[in-house]
Amino acid sequence: MDTQPNRLSLYLHRQADSIPRYIWEQTILFCFGWIPTIIGVGARAIIYRLILRMDGLVAIENGARIRFASNIRLGAGVYIDEGVYLHACPRGIEIGANTYVMHHAELHVYNFRALPHSGIRIGKNCLISEFNVLRGQGGITIGDNVYTAPLVQMLAVNHVYDDPTRPIIQQGITAQGIVIEDDCWIGAGAIILDGIRVGKGAVVAAGAVVTRDVAPHTLVGGVPAKFIKTIDGTVAPRTIPVYAGSET
Repeated sequence: MDTQPNRLSLYLHRQADSIPRYIWEQTILFCFGWIPTIIGVGARAIIYRLILRMDGLVAIENGARIRFASNIRLGAGVYIDEGVYLHACPRGIEIGANTYVMHHAELHVYNFRALPHSGIRIGKNCLISEFNVLRGQGGITIGDNVYTAPLVQMLAVNHVYDDPTRPIIQQGITAQGIVIEDDCWIGAGAIILDGIRVGKGAVVAAGAVVTRDVAPHTLVGGVPAKFIKTIDGTVAPRTIPVYAGSET
């Protein structure tokens, strides 16, 4: 039978590595997490080094929710937007240099079953767009120069449901992991299921549900996602302008 002390202990166990660490991290977040504008960004760039690892100058907007901060590592130039949720228990979140995580994206490891490959690793120069959900129980590895559109989901976990006589929540889970190789583009609303590898330079069309591996330099789309074409350098005539180059 659950008791209130047991529920409180469970809650604290899912917030930080220990109760003293929970108090320390939450004190820092309470004091500095709400401060808006460039003043807050500058303060957090200095003070948050006390609770998470930064390899250089990092910009974190106000309102970012962070749990298990001791398991988070951010590269130089990382940008964390308002409302981002980083839950790094227990094997951590790593975000490479110059990667942007946009507002209300959720990077959630949340491994309390001792799964061996849990964690989220994102490479350099990536964009994780608005309202993305990355569930990293089986491990999510994203290479360099990967862009995701809004509402993308990567779900490195699945429920077992074979036995109709038992509740699904009692039958366990599988967690194989997801790999997105370098230079991929994942379209709006796409869903990448557990056990999938998306090859280098591949494109996943908007709204696709990816249930099998995607070969490098291919375009897939649909539900379930199927091969559409090879990306081979052939450029079809366009009637709309193409804009390139970086901001200066």
